Formats: sequence, structure tokens, C-alpha cells
Amino acid sequence: MNDERSILKEWVEKAKRIVFFGGAGVSTESGLPDFRSTDGLYYQQYDYPPEQILSHTFFLKKPEEFYRFYWEKMIYPEAKPNKAHMALAKWEKEKKLTAVITQNIDGLHQAAGSKAVYELHGSVLRNHCMKCGKFYRLDQLERGTVPHCTVDGCGGLIKPDVVLYEESLDENVLVGSIQQISMADMLIVGGTSLNVYPAAGLLRYFQGRRLVLINKDATPRDKDADLVIHDKIGEVFGEFL
Repeated sequence: MNDERSILKEWVEKAKRIVFFGGAGVSTESGLPDFRSTDGLYYQQYDYPPEQILSHTFFLKKPEEFYRFYWEKMIYPEAKPNKAHMALAKWEKEKKLTAVITQNIDGLHQAAGSKAVYELHGSVLRNHCMKCGKFYRLDQLERGTVPHCTVDGCGGLIKPDVVLYEESLDENVLVGSIQQISMADMLIVGGTSLNVYPAAGLLRYFQGRRLVLINKDATPRDKDADLVIHDKIGEVFGEFL
């Protein structure tokens, strides 16, 4: 075990209120793509830029194009939790970790057993009719289609419970995340470039002693951290299982 990982292990053992803040890099080891690395979704070629496709306006104007991209690039029902998800669930069960705050929409933290999960950008597992509000699980939607409500006389367009560009974050999730971060004695940030706002701005609410950043690439906040580990988060967290 190298020096950085030894320090992390020591700090985790001493911490009483760990909060984890994570991004796409947490799920890449489960086979999901990230967004902003050189081979991420935002660097691939489509008829429209992914930022445009994943906007509220585009969803309403071109639902067929939205769902073609969505089903091909955003839905991975075969994905399983990796060592990072499992370690966080273990810490929560041991009452060492108080919350997971995630920018991911895949539900893998819950699949690993985590209960206190704040999904800043929503979840693909939840869907609702924009006309009548009926709820749909992901497995109730036919893959590859533009889903519409099955309630008699409705037929409204079904929208995933994900925060698209031009949409605001859920206020309750945001407030809860701020509260958890402000009460943490240790904040571990992993698998995120910290370039997406307002999510990345949540770090300013941390008042604890230990700020740890774990990411394959450097982030704008590395200089502010007490410990920086440039590695795959699943490999780092695997040592805690």
C-alpha cells in the first residue's frame, strides 16, 4: 500500500461522519461511459451535440432523437455495482458514512445497498408521464421506443426523472446534500472532474478536517485538498473490502 492509500485508510478509521461526493468516474468501472474524458460521451460524434440532446428544449421538440441517444448511451441495465459502490455501502452499514451524494443517474449506489443517497441529477430508474404524472419504472418502458402513458385517454410523453440541461436541481436533494456536507468531518470526492455546476459548488459547504480527492485526472480543487490520489476509485476503495 502506498503512502497516500495508507493515509486514507488511517483517516477513514478515525472519521465519524464521512460524506462521499461522486461523479461519472465511480461507475466507469461498472462499464458505464463517462462524459468529459477524451473518450467520453461529449467527445463522440452525433447529429447533435450531447449537451443539446440532453436539454429540456430538445427533449420536448425532438423526443425521437432524444430517446434514440438515451437508450443507446444512457441506459445500462446489465451494469453491476463495483468495489467503490460496495465499500461505501459497507461504511454506511458500519455507521461511519452518513451520506452518498452522486451526480450519477444509474442507481448503482442503491443496488450496492446504500440507503442515504442524494441523487443530484435524478435517476433513470424513475420515470413519469408529463401529462397525468403516472409513475413508471424503467423496466415498464419498452427499450428503443419513445414511451407514452398507458392510462386510458392520456397518452402523454413519459420523461425520465433525470435533470436535463435548462432544468434546476431538485431543491430538497440540494438542501439535503448541503446539510450533509456541512456536518461531515471528512469529505471524500471521487470520480468527478468538478467542472459541473452547481454540483461542484457544494464543496464550499464543507467545514470538516479532511478533504480527500480521488480521480484519475487532476481537478480544479486538487490544490485545496488535504489528500489527493490520482487513481481509479474502485481500485482504491477495493482495499477497504
